[in-house]
Amino acid sequence: MKALRILTPFARRLSLWAFALWCLFPIYWLAMMSLKTEVDAMARRPKFLFAPILDNYLKVLSDPTIWTYFANSAVVALASTALALLIGLPAAYVLARYRFRGNADYGFWILTTRMTPPVAVLIPFFVMYVKAGLIGTHAGLIIAHVAINLSIVVWLMKGFFEDLPGELEEAAAIDGATYFQAFAHICLPVVLPGIAAVAILAFLFSWNEFLFALVLGGNDVRTVPLGLYAFVGYQQVRWGELSAASIVLLVPVLLFVLVFQKQLIRGLTMGAVK
Repeated sequence: MKALRILTPFARRLSLWAFALWCLFPIYWLAMMSLKTEVDAMARRPKFLFAPILDNYLKVLSDPTIWTYFANSAVVALASTALALLIGLPAAYVLARYRFRGNADYGFWILTTRMTPPVAVLIPFFVMYVKAGLIGTHAGLIIAHVAINLSIVVWLMKGFFEDLPGELEEAAAIDGATYFQAFAHICLPVVLPGIAAVAILAFLFSWNEFLFALVLGGNDVRTVPLGLYAFVGYQQVRWGELSAASIVLLVPVLLFVLVFQKQLIRGLTMGAVK
């Protein structure tokens, strides 16, 4: 029994380390490829011992189009996340706190919009955007990302608001607060970890989204994923530059998650323990 008690924590720790290595190995491989020459990168057998070079990073950082892609992604991701929160938070609060005809159906309908494959709604989006003149604009891409992120914001925040005790709003009403004041000054501060979590998830989705940016963005609003695709040629893939660009454009996202990881963990685990 004593050996079992010693083995169990060790086995758990070992499994966690194995899972962490499994998740980090692609990033390690990407970083290794970014430091190789094209000959080493295209070698039939992977070379783990090689002379590292920084030429790929110098080429990427000196290319002004990369920073244009970065700026487009930042504008679209930040704006779509902010709009999704602005619209989704009140909607989630209403669905969680008020009972009306079709309340459950509305929640399920919102969830199905996220489960629908993006390619299924791409053609209707394209037709509407052509008529509205939104093809190749930041506004058009932001609207598309808001439409997709809104379901995540509403569905997750609905659960957070449902976990709040109703006595909070009752006490605020006794003190003379309106419904909006109770929502803005009482409920939102309590579910702030949840808001941070859904904001990070919405931002990451918008940052990594490829299909809508390819079809609706056009050449004028190329984002990071489309910029990486530019390194894939018809006859050749520039693996070194592609890997270096991926690392450069991955760093801001990693820093963003590391800075807000406590809020993300608190938000995703909020309500798990009663």
